[in-house]
Amino acid sequence: MEVDKKKYEEYVKEITPVHSLPKSMACAFLVGGVICLIGQLITNYLMKGMGMEQETASAWNLLALILISIILTGLNIYPKIVQFGGAGALVPITGFANSVVAPAIEFHAEGEVFGVGCKIFTIAGPVILYGVLTSWVLGLIYWIGQAVGIL
Repeated sequence: MEVDKKKYEEYVKEITPVHSLPKSMACAFLVGGVICLIGQLITNYLMKGMGMEQETASAWNLLALILISIILTGLNIYPKIVQFGGAGALVPITGFANSVVAPAIEFHAEGEVFGVGCKIFTIAGPVILYGVLTSWVLGLIYWIGQAVGIL
């Protein structure tokens, strides 16, 4: 029994990836920075090249970044970016779009209802749920604060 435990511990140690925190942070900073740079370039082009106002250009920028993320996920490129950049690729809106699209692509073979319909919000569902719930609670607190005269 003791030999099996030691073999298992050696096996786990052998297959467990070793991560360098500074390297991971640098990669996340680089990828997140590139995504932000692309977003800023899109916004600048829309404002200066297309004559849009800041708010309109920002909305179109979000749509463009989401579309780029969806296309890169469909081409199996975004998962490689995530593997390299970690949180730098997962935190922006592009990561959220990837988390919605990836399960839909993966489970498409199971059909439209039981595959795509059931699995599309596997990862993004809790984010949406708790985002809406938190917004509702904070809105209620704000409303009560205004009614009482605190805010």
